[in-house]
Amino acid sequence: MRRTGGAAALLAAAALVAGCAAADDGIRLPPPDGVLDYQLGGAYAPAPEVTIVVRDRTEAPADGAYGVCYVNLFQTQPDPASGPDPALEGTTAWWDAVHPELLLRDADGTLVVDEEWNEALFDIRTAAAREALLQIQSAWLRGCADDGYDAVEPDNLDQHERSHGLQTLDHALAYMSEVIPLAHRLGLAVAQKNTAELGASGPELGFDFAVAEECELHDECADYRYPGRVLEIEYDDTGVVERDGITRTAFEWACARRAGDHPITLRDRDATPRGDPAHVFAHC
Repeated sequence: MRRTGGAAALLAAAALVAGCAAADDGIRLPPPDGVLDYQLGGAYAPAPEVTIVVRDRTEAPADGAYGVCYVNLFQTQPDPASGPDPALEGTTAWWDAVHPELLLRDADGTLVVDEEWNEALFDIRTAAAREALLQIQSAWLRGCADDGYDAVEPDNLDQHERSHGLQTLDHALAYMSEVIPLAHRLGLAVAQKNTAELGASGPELGFDFAVAEECELHDECADYRYPGRVLEIEYDDTGVVERDGITRTAFEWACARRAGDHPITLRDRDATPRGDPAHVFAHC
Protein backbone atom coordinates (compact mmCIF):
# COMPACT_ATOMS: atom_id res chain seq x y z
CA MET A 1 0.00 0.00 0.00
CA ARG A 2 2.99 2.21 -0.38
CA ARG A 3 5.34 3.08 -3.18
CA THR A 4 8.84 1.79 -2.38
CA GLY A 5 10.51 0.81 -5.63
CA GLY A 6 10.73 -2.53 -7.44
CA ALA A 7 12.39 -5.95 -7.15
CA ALA A 8 14.54 -8.24 -9.28
CA ALA A 9 15.85 -11.82 -9.25
CA LEU A 10 15.73 -15.24 -10.85
CA LEU A 11 13.73 -18.01 -9.19
CA ALA A 12 14.47 -21.72 -9.54
CA ALA A 13 11.91 -23.93 -11.21
CA ALA A 14 9.24 -25.32 -8.90
CA ALA A 15 6.64 -28.05 -8.97
CA LEU A 16 2.95 -27.27 -8.75
CA VAL A 17 1.25 -28.62 -5.64
CA ALA A 18 -2.43 -28.01 -4.96
CA GLY A 19 -2.46 -25.03 -7.30
CA CYS A 20 0.61 -23.43 -5.72
CA ALA A 21 4.28 -23.90 -6.47
CA ALA A 22 6.46 -25.64 -3.93
CA ALA A 23 10.07 -24.67 -3.38
CA ASP A 24 12.71 -27.33 -2.76
CA ASP A 25 12.33 -26.84 0.99
CA GLY A 26 8.57 -27.42 0.85
CA ILE A 27 7.59 -23.77 1.22
CA ARG A 28 4.52 -22.96 -0.86
CA LEU A 29 4.84 -20.17 -3.40
CA PRO A 30 2.01 -18.10 -4.90
CA PRO A 31 0.37 -19.59 -7.99
CA PRO A 32 1.66 -17.86 -11.14
CA ASP A 33 -1.80 -17.95 -12.71
CA GLY A 34 -3.53 -16.72 -9.56
CA VAL A 35 -5.82 -13.74 -9.04
CA LEU A 36 -4.60 -11.31 -6.38
CA ASP A 37 -6.60 -9.18 -3.96
CA TYR A 38 -4.61 -6.67 -1.91
CA GLN A 39 -6.61 -6.07 1.28
CA LEU A 40 -4.42 -3.86 3.46
CA GLY A 41 -7.20 -1.37 4.12
CA GLY A 42 -9.37 -3.97 5.82
CA ALA A 43 -10.33 -7.60 5.33
CA TYR A 44 -13.43 -8.65 3.41
CA ALA A 45 -14.66 -11.75 1.59
CA PRO A 46 -12.73 -11.93 -1.69
CA ALA A 47 -14.42 -12.45 -5.04
CA PRO A 48 -14.86 -16.11 -6.04
CA GLU A 49 -12.07 -15.99 -8.62
CA VAL A 50 -9.47 -14.66 -6.15
CA THR A 51 -6.77 -17.18 -5.20
CA ILE A 52 -4.19 -14.93 -3.48
CA VAL A 53 -5.03 -12.51 -0.67
CA VAL A 54 -2.67 -10.12 1.13
CA ARG A 55 -3.84 -8.99 4.56
CA ASP A 56 -2.32 -7.25 7.55
CA ARG A 57 -0.84 -9.56 10.18
CA THR A 58 -3.59 -8.52 12.61
CA GLU A 59 -6.22 -10.07 10.31
CA ALA A 60 -6.95 -13.77 9.78
CA PRO A 61 -6.04 -15.19 6.36
CA ALA A 62 -8.78 -15.63 3.78
CA ASP A 63 -10.22 -19.13 3.64
CA GLY A 64 -9.20 -21.17 0.63
CA ALA A 65 -6.71 -18.64 -0.76
CA TYR A 66 -2.94 -18.38 -0.76
CA GLY A 67 -2.40 -16.05 2.18
CA VAL A 68 0.29 -13.37 2.37
CA CYS A 69 0.80 -11.78 5.80
CA TYR A 70 1.74 -8.08 5.60
CA VAL A 71 4.22 -7.01 8.29
CA ASN A 72 5.47 -3.44 8.70
CA LEU A 73 8.95 -4.71 9.53
CA PHE A 74 11.09 -1.59 9.34
CA GLN A 75 8.78 1.13 10.70
CA THR A 76 6.22 1.58 13.45
CA GLN A 77 2.50 1.81 12.96
CA PRO A 78 1.34 5.46 13.00
CA ASP A 79 -0.24 6.98 16.05
CA PRO A 80 -4.00 7.46 15.64
CA ALA A 81 -5.44 10.78 14.57
CA SER A 82 -6.84 11.19 18.08
CA GLY A 83 -3.29 11.43 19.42
CA PRO A 84 -0.45 9.25 20.70
CA ASP A 85 -1.46 6.45 23.06
CA PRO A 86 1.32 4.26 24.52
CA ALA A 87 -1.28 1.58 25.25
CA LEU A 88 -1.76 0.92 21.52
CA GLU A 89 0.78 -1.79 20.80
CA GLY A 90 2.86 -1.29 17.68
CA THR A 91 2.28 2.45 17.36
CA THR A 92 5.08 4.99 17.58
CA ALA A 93 4.00 6.01 21.08
CA TRP A 94 4.05 2.37 22.23
CA TRP A 95 7.54 1.76 20.88
CA ASP A 96 8.81 5.03 22.34
CA ALA A 97 7.46 4.05 25.74
CA VAL A 98 8.40 0.37 25.78
CA HIS A 99 11.44 0.07 23.49
CA PRO A 100 12.78 3.60 22.90
CA GLU A 101 16.27 2.26 22.18
CA LEU A 102 15.00 0.53 19.02
CA LEU A 103 13.83 3.74 17.33
CA LEU A 104 16.12 5.70 15.02
CA ARG A 105 17.00 9.19 16.25
CA ASP A 106 19.04 12.02 14.81
CA ALA A 107 21.95 13.74 16.54
CA ASP A 108 19.51 15.82 18.59
CA GLY A 109 17.63 12.75 19.79
CA THR A 110 14.60 13.46 17.62
CA LEU A 111 12.79 10.49 16.13
CA VAL A 112 13.36 9.96 12.41
CA VAL A 113 9.91 9.67 10.85
CA ASP A 114 8.53 8.67 7.47
CA GLU A 115 6.52 11.85 7.03
CA GLU A 116 4.24 10.46 4.32
CA TRP A 117 2.89 7.74 6.60
CA ASN A 118 3.78 9.24 10.01
CA GLU A 119 5.74 6.13 10.98
CA ALA A 120 8.97 6.17 12.97
CA LEU A 121 11.92 4.20 11.61
CA PHE A 122 13.53 1.36 13.54
CA ASP A 123 17.25 1.59 14.27
CA ILE A 124 18.91 -1.36 12.51
CA ARG A 125 22.46 -0.04 12.27
CA THR A 126 24.11 -2.56 14.57
CA ALA A 127 23.93 -6.32 14.98
CA ALA A 128 22.82 -5.81 18.58
CA ALA A 129 19.96 -3.54 17.53
CA ARG A 130 18.83 -5.97 14.85
CA GLU A 131 18.93 -8.87 17.30
CA ALA A 132 16.86 -6.95 19.84
CA LEU A 133 14.30 -5.99 17.20
CA LEU A 134 14.03 -9.54 15.92
CA GLN A 135 13.35 -10.82 19.42
CA ILE A 136 10.14 -8.80 19.27
CA GLN A 137 9.22 -9.21 15.63
CA SER A 138 9.84 -12.96 15.59
CA ALA A 139 6.56 -13.27 17.47
CA TRP A 140 4.84 -11.47 14.59
CA LEU A 141 6.20 -14.00 12.11
CA ARG A 142 5.19 -16.89 14.33
CA GLY A 143 1.74 -15.36 14.53
CA CYS A 144 1.51 -15.30 10.73
CA ALA A 145 2.49 -18.97 10.58
CA ASP A 146 0.21 -20.00 13.44
CA ASP A 147 -2.72 -18.21 11.81
CA GLY A 148 -2.23 -20.26 8.66
CA TYR A 149 -0.59 -17.79 6.29
CA ASP A 150 1.60 -19.14 3.49
CA ALA A 151 3.94 -16.18 3.13
CA VAL A 152 5.02 -12.90 4.66
CA GLU A 153 5.39 -9.47 3.02
CA PRO A 154 7.92 -7.40 5.01
CA ASP A 155 7.32 -3.75 4.16
CA ASN A 156 9.60 -0.72 4.07
CA LEU A 157 12.76 -2.51 3.03
CA ASP A 158 13.73 0.87 1.56
CA GLN A 159 13.44 2.84 4.79
CA HIS A 160 17.03 4.01 4.40
CA GLU A 161 15.71 6.45 1.80
CA ARG A 162 13.87 8.23 4.63
CA SER A 163 16.59 7.91 7.27
CA HIS A 164 18.37 11.20 6.44
CA GLY A 165 21.52 9.27 5.65
CA LEU A 166 21.68 7.50 9.00
CA GLN A 167 20.98 4.03 7.60
CA THR A 168 21.72 2.19 4.37
CA LEU A 169 20.14 -0.57 2.32
CA ASP A 170 22.92 -2.84 3.57
CA HIS A 171 21.56 -2.44 7.10
CA ALA A 172 18.13 -3.56 5.91
CA LEU A 173 19.58 -6.52 4.02
CA ALA A 174 21.59 -7.53 7.08
CA TYR A 175 18.34 -7.62 9.02
CA MET A 176 16.59 -9.59 6.29
CA SER A 177 19.44 -12.11 6.36
CA GLU A 178 18.19 -12.98 9.85
CA VAL A 179 14.46 -12.62 9.14
CA ILE A 180 14.32 -14.79 6.01
CA PRO A 181 15.78 -17.97 7.56
CA LEU A 182 13.44 -17.60 10.53
CA ALA A 183 10.43 -17.22 8.24
CA HIS A 184 11.52 -20.24 6.23
CA ARG A 185 11.87 -22.33 9.39
CA LEU A 186 8.30 -21.34 10.20
CA GLY A 187 7.19 -22.54 6.76
CA LEU A 188 6.62 -19.05 5.32
CA ALA A 189 7.71 -17.85 1.90
CA VAL A 190 9.16 -14.33 1.95
CA ALA A 191 8.33 -11.55 -0.52
CA GLN A 192 10.79 -8.94 -1.65
CA LYS A 193 8.76 -5.75 -1.40
CA ASN A 194 9.66 -3.45 -4.30
CA THR A 195 13.28 -2.13 -4.06
CA ALA A 196 14.27 -2.71 -7.68
CA GLU A 197 17.93 -1.95 -7.09
CA LEU A 198 18.50 -5.30 -5.38
CA GLY A 199 18.84 -7.09 -8.70
CA ALA A 200 20.13 -10.64 -8.43
CA SER A 201 21.03 -10.16 -4.77
CA GLY A 202 17.36 -10.60 -3.87
CA PRO A 203 17.14 -14.33 -4.51
CA GLU A 204 20.69 -14.80 -3.30
CA LEU A 205 19.53 -13.48 0.05
CA GLY A 206 16.61 -15.91 0.01
CA PHE A 207 13.55 -13.96 -1.13
CA ASP A 208 11.02 -16.28 -2.78
CA PHE A 209 8.85 -13.91 -4.83
CA ALA A 210 8.12 -10.21 -5.26
CA VAL A 211 5.32 -7.83 -4.37
CA ALA A 212 5.58 -4.94 -6.81
CA GLU A 213 3.60 -1.75 -6.44
CA GLU A 214 3.26 0.42 -9.55
CA CYS A 215 6.07 -1.20 -11.49
CA GLU A 216 4.24 -0.39 -14.73
CA LEU A 217 3.78 3.25 -13.82
CA HIS A 218 7.49 3.57 -13.07
CA ASP A 219 8.54 1.37 -16.00
CA GLU A 220 10.49 -1.05 -13.83
CA CYS A 221 8.57 -4.31 -14.26
CA ALA A 222 11.32 -5.67 -16.52
CA ASP A 223 13.66 -5.48 -13.53
CA TYR A 224 11.76 -8.28 -11.84
CA ARG A 225 13.34 -11.66 -12.48
CA TYR A 226 10.99 -13.94 -10.53
CA PRO A 227 9.25 -15.74 -13.42
CA GLY A 228 5.57 -15.93 -12.61
CA ARG A 229 6.26 -14.94 -9.01
CA VAL A 230 5.53 -11.22 -9.13
CA LEU A 231 2.37 -9.94 -7.46
CA GLU A 232 1.83 -6.65 -9.29
CA ILE A 233 -0.43 -3.93 -7.91
CA GLU A 234 -1.29 -0.80 -9.86
CA TYR A 235 -3.42 2.00 -8.39
CA ASP A 236 -6.38 3.86 -9.85
CA ASP A 237 -5.27 7.42 -9.04
CA THR A 238 -2.18 7.68 -11.23
CA GLY A 239 -3.72 9.10 -14.39
CA VAL A 240 -2.68 7.98 -17.86
CA VAL A 241 0.65 7.11 -19.43
CA GLU A 242 1.44 7.89 -23.09
CA ARG A 243 3.83 5.62 -24.95
CA ASP A 244 4.39 5.63 -28.71
CA GLY A 245 1.35 7.83 -29.17
CA ILE A 246 -0.93 5.48 -27.24
CA THR A 247 -2.54 6.65 -24.01
CA ARG A 248 -3.60 4.16 -21.36
CA THR A 249 -3.73 3.91 -17.60
CA ALA A 250 -0.85 2.08 -15.95
CA PHE A 251 -3.16 -0.86 -15.26
CA GLU A 252 -4.22 -1.00 -18.91
CA TRP A 253 -0.59 -0.94 -20.00
CA ALA A 254 0.25 -3.68 -17.50
CA CYS A 255 -2.52 -5.90 -18.80
CA ALA A 256 -1.59 -5.26 -22.43
CA ARG A 257 2.03 -6.12 -21.78
CA ARG A 258 1.98 -8.89 -19.18
CA ALA A 259 -1.48 -10.42 -18.72
CA GLY A 260 -0.95 -14.11 -18.08
CA ASP A 261 2.68 -13.71 -16.99
CA HIS A 262 1.88 -13.10 -13.33
CA PRO A 263 -1.01 -11.77 -11.22
CA ILE A 264 -1.86 -8.11 -11.96
CA THR A 265 -4.38 -6.25 -9.83
CA LEU A 266 -5.84 -2.73 -9.76
CA ARG A 267 -6.69 -1.26 -6.36
CA ASP A 268 -7.66 2.07 -4.88
CA ARG A 269 -4.76 3.75 -3.10
CA ASP A 270 -6.02 2.92 0.41
CA ALA A 271 -7.04 -0.64 -0.54
CA THR A 272 -10.43 -0.07 1.04
CA PRO A 273 -12.85 -2.94 1.74
CA ARG A 274 -15.72 -3.77 -0.56
CA GLY A 275 -18.66 -1.50 0.23
CA ASP A 276 -16.50 1.57 0.74
CA PRO A 277 -17.30 4.25 -1.88
CA ALA A 278 -13.61 4.45 -2.77
CA HIS A 279 -13.25 0.69 -3.32
CA VAL A 280 -11.69 -0.31 -6.64
CA PHE A 281 -10.74 -3.85 -7.63
CA ALA A 282 -9.96 -5.30 -11.04
CA HIS A 283 -7.52 -7.86 -12.37
CA CYS A 284 -6.12 -9.32 -15.56
